[in-house]
Amino acid sequence: MIRAIIFDLDGTLVDTEPLHFAAFAELLGAEGIELTREEYFERLIGYTDHDCFAVVMREHGRPADDAAIARLAASKAQRYQEMIADRELLYPGAAEFVRRCADRFPLAVATGTLRDEAELILERAGLRDLFVDIVAAEDVENGKPAPDSFLAAHRRLAAQLQPPPTREECLVIEDTGAGIEAARRAGMRVLAIAHSASPADLAQADLVRNSLAEIDLDDVLHHLAA
Repeated sequence: MIRAIIFDLDGTLVDTEPLHFAAFAELLGAEGIELTREEYFERLIGYTDHDCFAVVMREHGRPADDAAIARLAASKAQRYQEMIADRELLYPGAAEFVRRCADRFPLAVATGTLRDEAELILERAGLRDLFVDIVAAEDVENGKPAPDSFLAAHRRLAAQLQPPPTREECLVIEDTGAGIEAARRAGMRVLAIAHSASPADLAQADLVRNSLAEIDLDDVLHHLAA
């Protein structure tokens, strides 16, 4: 039985992964490193800003100490905020689907993006009040595919709900292989949305759907209960 839903944000509710890629590519380009779109979407998507920069800088033999990564992450955050200003970011059907879920379940967000960015996006979309809490990049030690963000989201949901849901009663909605692995390691069920990857790449999820706009919530719950 599902008693709570935890949403990923980037690539799941909002079409921001191309913007994250563009910001990463711009900042890494200034360091003399070419980041291709294929490399980002096949290997780095779902990483936090810190982890993405750390991996790429180390692989290219560049300084990857805390100060260097913090500088890059701060510059990327500023550039990304400029990119999302005044843009329509929600995927078709995303707002309606979140509202349908919120009518029946408590909701949380577990995202690898920064809190200020997540809050801004959800507030602008008129959805922030539908979520019990947000677990953002700075709230956990390890980003996805580690389970930290989903475990933190479960703790926050459990602290506010009576009776508290178990981890097995939480449904995660994700769009990347790293997110699916993180949810699995947290002991949760997963509905994958093929916004950023092919359905074949998301096969480890319990269910895969092509978009939020096509999802029938009752059908999803029926399949998970089967």
